[in-house]
Amino acid sequence: MTVKIWKRDWPLHLMILPGFLFVLIYSYGPMAGLIIAFKKFLPSKGIFGSPWIGLDNFRFLLSLPDTFQIVYNTIIIALLKIAAGLIVPIVVALLLNEVRKTAFKRTVQTLVYLPHFLSWIILGGILIDILSPSQGIVNTFIGWLGVKPIFFLGSNDWFRFTLVVSDVWKEFGFSTIVYLAALTSINPVLYEAAEIDGANRWKQTLHITLPGMLPIIVLLATLSLGNILNAGFEQVFNLYNTAVYETGDIIDTYVFRIGIQKAQYGLATAIGLFKSVISLVFISLSYFLAYRFANYRIF
Repeated sequence: MTVKIWKRDWPLHLMILPGFLFVLIYSYGPMAGLIIAFKKFLPSKGIFGSPWIGLDNFRFLLSLPDTFQIVYNTIIIALLKIAAGLIVPIVVALLLNEVRKTAFKRTVQTLVYLPHFLSWIILGGILIDILSPSQGIVNTFIGWLGVKPIFFLGSNDWFRFTLVVSDVWKEFGFSTIVYLAALTSINPVLYEAAEIDGANRWKQTLHITLPGMLPIIVLLATLSLGNILNAGFEQVFNLYNTAVYETGDIIDTYVFRIGIQKAQYGLATAIGLFKSVISLVFISLSYFLAYRFANYRIF
């Protein structure tokens, strides 16, 4: 029986092979380099020839004055992005759901979805230009209102806000489509019955639309816990500078500076391993909660 199934399904297994090799080479293969976290890595001696130092890199990491501030920055920025990334798409999806002109609705969907396809290198350049305190369009506009120019990308008071708003601007269109798809699964008969009972659009939204969206909202909210330590390296790296390290420096950018710019490979690997272990805990928790509250299962 097994041989018969294999003869029948071998083309499907062959189709999986490229993806399996890709993950094996680029995801599992580099894990051998994690032993650098427990060594005093010397490029001249290589990974396996460098001397072991045990947990010294981790002890040194915990003794650094910036460590806890960087972890705090990462968690705060990630939580703000998760919260805003849930609320804004839901509101936009509800508003678009009330639009009756199909052409206008599709146009808006396309416009809000486009930034998702742009890299942070491109968007970073755009934001630097439009948020410039001297010539940026945003500061020019608020200047007309009598407000002094704001250094969005150079002020610790505004940098996190700028990160969250720009991230939502880039990604909320993609999430909006997910919620709009969830709205199509709600039975139209429920709205007809509610209208006969005298419910206005607000009450229909409150008692029919939102409960109908609740499973996908709970699912996306719980799965987002896995990104609690991913505050967005590409975005922060392209927007931050030394003036906002206090509030904008995150684990990934810190690893880049320590490992690539300062060549402290052992310490950088230790920081990355520390982040990976904590992320694994949050990912496991998120999938448990997704199964518990949204009946979502991987297998």
